[in-house]
Amino acid sequence: MAEAMPILLVPGLASSPRIYAPVIPALWRCGPVTVANHIRDDSMAAIARRILAEAPPRFALAGHSMGGYIAFEIIRQAPERVMRLALLNTQAVPDTPVASERRRGQISRVEAGRFHDVLDELFPGFVHPSRQDDPGLRRLVHDMGDDIGPEAFIRQQTAVMERPDSRPTLSAIRCPTLVLSGDQDATIPNSQSVDMADAIAGATLAIIPECGHLSQAERPQATAEALVSWLRG
Repeated sequence: MAEAMPILLVPGLASSPRIYAPVIPALWRCGPVTVANHIRDDSMAAIARRILAEAPPRFALAGHSMGGYIAFEIIRQAPERVMRLALLNTQAVPDTPVASERRRGQISRVEAGRFHDVLDELFPGFVHPSRQDDPGLRRLVHDMGDDIGPEAFIRQQTAVMERPDSRPTLSAIRCPTLVLSGDQDATIPNSQSVDMADAIAGATLAIIPECGHLSQAERPQATAEALVSWLRG
């Protein structure tokens, strides 16, 4: 029996290990699963360095949303350690001036004690239109926010605003890669996923139907099946 491949999962902005909970049982059958801690630093380079210091020598890497930005930085710092790569509901482009200004406004409101208000503002963009009134998903977003706390949210937003352009990284990726998105992701349009998949040699593109930005929570079975296929392919 072949040795199991360690699997390293990186959550997104304002997100905790809870986001991967619906798919971890399926992944666990493929190898030991770790969820990275990405809340302690305020730059992509520092976050990636700390994750690499705590990670297995070689691993399959999956990053969701901001976790994808971190995955790109891990690839830049230690490409030889990444055996497989999954990019979930993410993008390779840097922040736009409009997006950065919006983030600065969110930071100001969080500093004023309105963290849950900001989470409520983000929620409509996180889920498929049919789930706008889903109390379980809204509770998940609030619970994950409470897991990381407002100070970590500010550090994350700072890192996201200052992230580099990862498009030049794409053509250098040589490991088996899955690019996954929802068909109605209102936070990061799946056109970004199409562009990434086109730029990464041999990448597999999966667009999950009836799904928004939180693919693991909204469509766990379809997302888990795509991830297991990636791990076993």
